[in-house]
Amino acid sequence: MGNEIRGEVERLRAADSDREKVAEQLKAALDEGRLSLQEYDDRVRDAYAAKTYQELLVLLTDLPKPGLSTAEITARRLAEQRRQARRLPTALLVLWTIWAALTVVNLVVFGLVAATADGALYPWPIWMVVPGAALGAVTVGVQAIRHQQGSR
Repeated sequence: MGNEIRGEVERLRAADSDREKVAEQLKAALDEGRLSLQEYDDRVRDAYAAKTYQELLVLLTDLPKPGLSTAEITARRLAEQRRQARRLPTALLVLWTIWAALTVVNLVVFGLVAATADGALYPWPIWMVVPGAALGAVTVGVQAIRHQQGSR
């Protein structure tokens, strides 16, 4: 559905202000050294001759946003890749959520029982450490494997 809407927008007729905005972006690309003078002239001519948004967008597809250097674009791309690598898979997030919920329930029940019971109680919530440790080991293993695959 998103592509349908985008396709409809691209077929709409462009206004003079749209053509001028594209010409300004092309000028910025020329100033940054991303376009030669000949490319700039050709694209500006095509921008002012464009009738639809699609014809305007084609002139900008190979250009980054004005003011972004190659180093900034590369840094953003690397940061996004690192963020993706750190993100836990959905299955692990679900397992950690279940473990945390069960641990909280155990602690609350233990607290209520301890508040109402006389004498010493066996600290059964301590057993939640075992599945937590196993889940932690699996998480570390999965992240290590993902890190190895990402560095190839």
